Amino acid sequence: MNKWFQDEWSLILGSSSGMGLASAKALAERGMNLFGVHFDRRAGLKALEPELEWMRAQGVQVEYFNMNAADADKRAEAVAAIKEKIGGTVLRTTLHSLAFGTLRRFFDDAPENEIEQKQVEMTLDVMANSLIYWVQDLRRAGLIGAGSRIFALTSAGGHTAWPNYGAVSAAKAAIESYIRQITFELGKDGVVANAIQAGVVETPALLKIPGHETLIYEAKRRNPSGRMTTVEDVAKVVSLLSLPEADWIRGGTVFCDGGEDIVG
Repeated sequence: MNKWFQDEWSLILGSSSGMGLASAKALAERGMNLFGVHFDRRAGLKALEPELEWMRAQGVQVEYFNMNAADADKRAEAVAAIKEKIGGTVLRTTLHSLAFGTLRRFFDDAPENEIEQKQVEMTLDVMANSLIYWVQDLRRAGLIGAGSRIFALTSAGGHTAWPNYGAVSAAKAAIESYIRQITFELGKDGVVANAIQAGVVETPALLKIPGHETLIYEAKRRNPSGRMTTVEDVAKVVSLLSLPEADWIRGGTVFCDGGEDIVG
C-alpha cells in the first residue's frame, strides 16, 4: 500500500466501529497518524484492541480517547492532549462519524411512545452540533488551519423520510448545513469541508433502526452496482478527499453510494 501521508495527523470522532473505524484503518494504512475519540464499555474496548494493534503495525502513531464526544469538559481535555502531542501541526483530516440518537416516532397513538424534547436535543447535539464545537476548539488551539480537511458523514435520510428516523434525519440535514457554513467562513483560511453521503451501510447504528431489514433489502435492490455500500467504500473516499489534490472540492455533499441515491 502506498504511503500517501507522512508525518501527518487525523482525528476521527466515532472511531471504534463502522465507517469511523474503517476510515481510521484506511488512513493508517496510507501512513496517517491517528487520534480517535470513541465511547465504549469493557466489551467494546476488548474488541477494539486488535484493531488498534493492526493500525500501529502500519508504522503510525495511534492515540484513542474513550470519552463522551459531546461532553464539553472532555472535549477540552482531548483537544489539550492533542495540542500537547503535535504542537503547531494542524490536523490533516477531522472526520465526524458520531452515530448516537433517538429512533422514536414524532407521533404515536400512545403519547408515552412519542419523542421527547430532551431526546431531540440530544440527537441534534451529538450527531450535528458537536461538529461545530469540536472545530471551534480545534481552531482556537491552532489545530485547524490551511490544508485541514473536515468531513461529516451524512445519509439519504437527510432529505428522505424514513420510519423512526425523524430526529436523526434532522441532524443529518443540519450537519450538511454546518459543512456549508464552515466552508463559507473558513474557506479563505484554506480549510476544506465536505459532507460524505454514504449509501445504506450495514453498521451497528443501522441495525438499531426499526425496519432496517427493509432498508437493506431496498438498498440491494435499487443500487445500480448490485450491492450495498460498505464501510471500506466510505473509507476510500475519506482517504481520497484528504489528499492535497482534492483541495478544490469544497462545501458540498460527496456521494459514496454506487449511484443508490439517483434511483427512484
